[in-house]
Amino acid sequence: MALRRPAVLLLLPLLGCRLLAVELTSSNTKPVVQEFQSVELSCIIKSTVTPDPRIEWKKIRDGETSYVFFDNKMQGDFATRAEILSRTSLVIKNTTRMDTATYRCEVAAPSDTKTIDEINIQLTVQVKPMTPRCTVPKAVPVGKTASLHCHENEGYPKSTYSWYRNSEPLSPDTKSNAKFQNSSYTVNPTTGTLVFHAVHKGDTGRYSCIATNDAGFAKCEEQEMEVYDLNIGGIIGGVLVVLAVLVLITLGICCAYRRGYFANSKESGESYKTPAKPDGVNYIRTDDEGDFRHKSSFVI
Repeated sequence: MALRRPAVLLLLPLLGCRLLAVELTSSNTKPVVQEFQSVELSCIIKSTVTPDPRIEWKKIRDGETSYVFFDNKMQGDFATRAEILSRTSLVIKNTTRMDTATYRCEVAAPSDTKTIDEINIQLTVQVKPMTPRCTVPKAVPVGKTASLHCHENEGYPKSTYSWYRNSEPLSPDTKSNAKFQNSSYTVNPTTGTLVFHAVHKGDTGRYSCIATNDAGFAKCEEQEMEVYDLNIGGIIGGVLVVLAVLVLITLGICCAYRRGYFANSKESGESYKTPAKPDGVNYIRTDDEGDFRHKSSFVI
């Protein structure tokens, strides 16, 4: 027993230093909340001997630091929607996407041997997706490529996308579902793009897309895509008709030339000739008159 007492005496100063040091903890360092809801950022003083320590909260977002709670009062827009709970914890009401950030709880305890401690809380505010913008071609010929697009940029975290035809989900793997074994398409759930490599008549239908994240989902309205057959015979017939019309026009022009309908106007009309100057008349321009006058000369 006598041997143990010196060891205990040696540990007492160390334990005393630890008990005199301010120390913080938290029940949740990574809270997640949906937009417009309230959230508590837990900051708990685990140990201190200072009766009235100084509490500060700071917000760190995009490399910039700003005060949330300073000098015993809320700062900025937090003044109307935040409060201190249980001495040190921070409650934010009506959260928005701009509240997603790192929050630092700092406690200064002058009476402790370790006078300052801090703890970081990473807050994530989830935002439901907005109605995605969907682009669906109205008509595509058989065998051609068709691209359908779906996108929205309001949701947080970023949305993933799924496509539906006639209210039935399109399987990412066409081989796993007998309904889509004849279809040749690929779905990118990250970008929301649906590509048919070679459409066929069975791909005709009403298409819609759903954007989903951890906060919820949103759906665009259905849009019709028609897959039609190319009328090869009709196209060839149309080309032949156009060629026949061009041949008839050419023949008509040739016949018109031969019959003289396009004769030169010089042959049929009277060509203009400059009147000859009468004998014995000279045209002289003078500065005073500003115009021509004639002078008669008589030859004897």
